[in-house]
Amino acid sequence: MHPMKLRYILLGLGSLAISACNAQEPKAAPASNGKIATVNGVAIPQARFDFLVKQSTAQGQPDTPELQKSLRENLIVQEIISQEAAKKGLDKNSDIALQMDLAKQNVLVRAYIQDYLKSHPVSDDALKAEYDKIKVQMGDKEYKARHILVEKQEEAKDIIARLKKGEKFEKLAEKSKDPGSKANGGDLGWNSPATFVKPFSDALVKLQKGKFTTEPLQTQFGWHVIQLEDVRETKPPAFELVKHNLSQRLQQQQIDKMIVDVKAKAKVE
Repeated sequence: MHPMKLRYILLGLGSLAISACNAQEPKAAPASNGKIATVNGVAIPQARFDFLVKQSTAQGQPDTPELQKSLRENLIVQEIISQEAAKKGLDKNSDIALQMDLAKQNVLVRAYIQDYLKSHPVSDDALKAEYDKIKVQMGDKEYKARHILVEKQEEAKDIIARLKKGEKFEKLAEKSKDPGSKANGGDLGWNSPATFVKPFSDALVKLQKGKFTTEPLQTQFGWHVIQLEDVRETKPPAFELVKHNLSQRLQQQQIDKMIVDVKAKAKVE
């Protein structure tokens, strides 16, 4: 198994687990008693159409006659098909009724999360503190390394002995159980020490260029032999470039904490 990687931790901070955090909440549609069409005697409310227009424009689509025509046509088709489904009694089907209940619940969950994030905005100070913390974790150097991962300490010792005799690291890496690097001679590419689990990174930064570890290194993944190929200075991306990703990261942390707190108050039997 490959050492746990955190490469590009700033530029690649994960997106939120709940997509509502990324969506812009459309403004509430104005109250309207009008209708855009009537299908078999059933009115399609103007408010429903207005809401979809606002939702579309909030997502970046221009409010054009073509958009409005398309949305109106879609609502009409949906009404026609939903009426046909009701005629067949599909709305009484237990599985379909459950799906409808879940859809309603999902809308409420997204609405609650959007409301929560509005009342708990991430401050610039918190973003800067998170940025500084990750910069420290990343350090100011990147290391280009290779490794061989095996199951037993004795296997790692044998590989080290063969390296000392002059055998090529890349060839011996064919024995590695790390599928992500064995085909490339154990190459891990350029990484900051924070990319790897601590025992691995501690051993890596102590190596001199061109040298390999002379004792087997154990992590939760197995036994490693590491070779350091090169070191270079590195700079983290500018704060403004990663501010959005950092905000998503902290928002997700807030949501995770909110869920824990809400669950703690709930009576679940």
